[in-house]
Amino acid sequence: MSEAYQITDPGAPYFMTFQIVDWVDLFTRQTYRDIFLDSLSFCRSQKGLQVYGYVVMSNHVHVILRAGEENLPAVVRDLKKYTSSTMLKAITEMPESRREWLLNRFAFAARKHTRNSAYQVWTHENHAVILYDPEFAAQKLNYIHLNPVRAGLVEKPEEYLYSSARNYAGLPGLIEVDLM
Repeated sequence: MSEAYQITDPGAPYFMTFQIVDWVDLFTRQTYRDIFLDSLSFCRSQKGLQVYGYVVMSNHVHVILRAGEENLPAVVRDLKKYTSSTMLKAITEMPESRREWLLNRFAFAARKHTRNSAYQVWTHENHAVILYDPEFAAQKLNYIHLNPVRAGLVEKPEEYLYSSARNYAGLPGLIEVDLM
């Protein structure tokens, strides 16, 4: 496996992208966005994960994370595993007009990889990029915060509720972050 986009220094901060398989627009529903952010917040408070920035878009999430004393790949694995199972449970138990279609997409994606069970929600890649200096970290944080602006969802980054841009603008965010 290539070293590109792999976590090579588990204690360093990384810019990562978590993508829903087939770019399925799962996060158009608040329920699934909240599951992800609740889980990210849990990892921050209980697993020592440092969350420097995030944005939840319709089919992917950008984050800047550092695990501190923990193993970053293990924390990310646990986060994705837990959110997958929790979102699948919500799809099957809550009102969801796209239930059959979503489960079919996730079942189809799971058949492509031997390490999956019945469903695959996230892609296996995290597109991890080490943040080797403060200027590069600031550039990636700016990229994250401008994502909803570039998508035409808001005019200013801090207007987007599901982003750490609010925290950096001194506004209440949905979860706490570790400011850079």
